[in-house]
Amino acid sequence: MARLKEVYAQDVAPALFKKFEYKSVMQIPRLEKIVVNVGAGEARDNSKIIDAIVHDISAVTGQKPTICKARKSVANFKLREGMNIGVKVTLRGSRMYEFLDRLFNIALPRVRDFRGINPNSFDGRGNYNMGLKEQLIFPEIDYDKIDKIRGMDICFVTTAQTDEEARELLTLMGAPFAK
Repeated sequence: MARLKEVYAQDVAPALFKKFEYKSVMQIPRLEKIVVNVGAGEARDNSKIIDAIVHDISAVTGQKPTICKARKSVANFKLREGMNIGVKVTLRGSRMYEFLDRLFNIALPRVRDFRGINPNSFDGRGNYNMGLKEQLIFPEIDYDKIDKIRGMDICFVTTAQTDEEARELLTLMGAPFAK
C-alpha cells in the first residue's frame, strides 16, 4: 500500500514535473479518488442481491459501500423511485493506493487473454474509466460463494488537465495499457 504512494512521491511526480515542464509542484497531476460502481437492475425483484454485491465490493475494496437508489420511477423497467439499484464506493488516500496496486498487479493479469487496458477510455478532462466483466478476478472473492457473475465500473479521478497528462500519470503508476 505505502509502496505505491512512495513510488508516486519519488519517481512519478519528478518524472511528470520534468516531462510537462510545470512551473510549480502543485501543478503535477495526482490521483484524487477511485470510484467503484456496480449496477444491479435485477435487484428490484430480489433484495438479497444487493446484500451479496455489498459483501463482494467490501471484500474487494476494504471499505463499506453505499447503496444507490433510483431517482425516478420508470414504468418500462418496473422501477419505482427509492428502489435499491446499485452499490458504489469511493476510495481515497491509503485505501485508494492499496486498491490500485492490487488491481494493476494482481487482478488484471488474472483476466483471460489480457493484453492491457484500453488507452482511449479517457473523458477529455483527465479522468479514466474502465469496466470489468466479472468480480472473480479479485483473489478476495471466493468462487463458491458467489451467486452470479457481475461486472463493475471503475473510475480513476485525477487532477490532470488533459488526457495526455493523465495517461502518463497512470502509466508511471503501473497501469498496463495495451500497446
